[in-house]
Amino acid sequence: MRNTIRRSIPPIGFLYEEELITPHEETELIAEIKKLPLKEFEFHGYLGKRRVKSFGLHYDFADASLNLAAAIPEFLLPVRERAAAFAGLTANDFPHILVTEYSPGTPIGWHRDKAVFEDVVGISLLSSCLFRLRRKTEGGWERSTINLEPRSAYLLRGPVRADWEHSIPPVESLRYSITFRSLRR
Repeated sequence: MRNTIRRSIPPIGFLYEEELITPHEETELIAEIKKLPLKEFEFHGYLGKRRVKSFGLHYDFADASLNLAAAIPEFLLPVRERAAAFAGLTANDFPHILVTEYSPGTPIGWHRDKAVFEDVVGISLLSSCLFRLRRKTEGGWERSTINLEPRSAYLLRGPVRADWEHSIPPVESLRYSITFRSLRR
């Protein structure tokens, strides 16, 4: 029988910061996001419950390609700067931005971001959620869970990015996220 090992500290390469943006900035971002033409997430013919919009670049799961998407709107540029500073990068290091809406009851299953991407920064808006991490070991699963608060940011880099999967169980209330991804060199 396999065991589960629970970590009290996040894996190497995971960085978290509360209040990366102010409540006022969050309110302005949400107002702009609500105007976006969000569409159900498509994955190999399956429509997910979450709704998304890509900017800069778009990853197409149907043919595993990276394509040009809509230009990054002005309202996302300041938060991209903040995400880049948090990650020790420049804003131009994040050519891909994904805005996601999670309605109540919406999860995101276990996954790793596609290998074409390197660092991942996520910013949570409106409500908190559990951010679960896991990796397979010889004896079972090693797991860690972090509560992502509104206006907080996380970074996935190095070992946590390469060796761990992540997921979000069904959210309790409406939540938005803005995810920034750099390209693998």
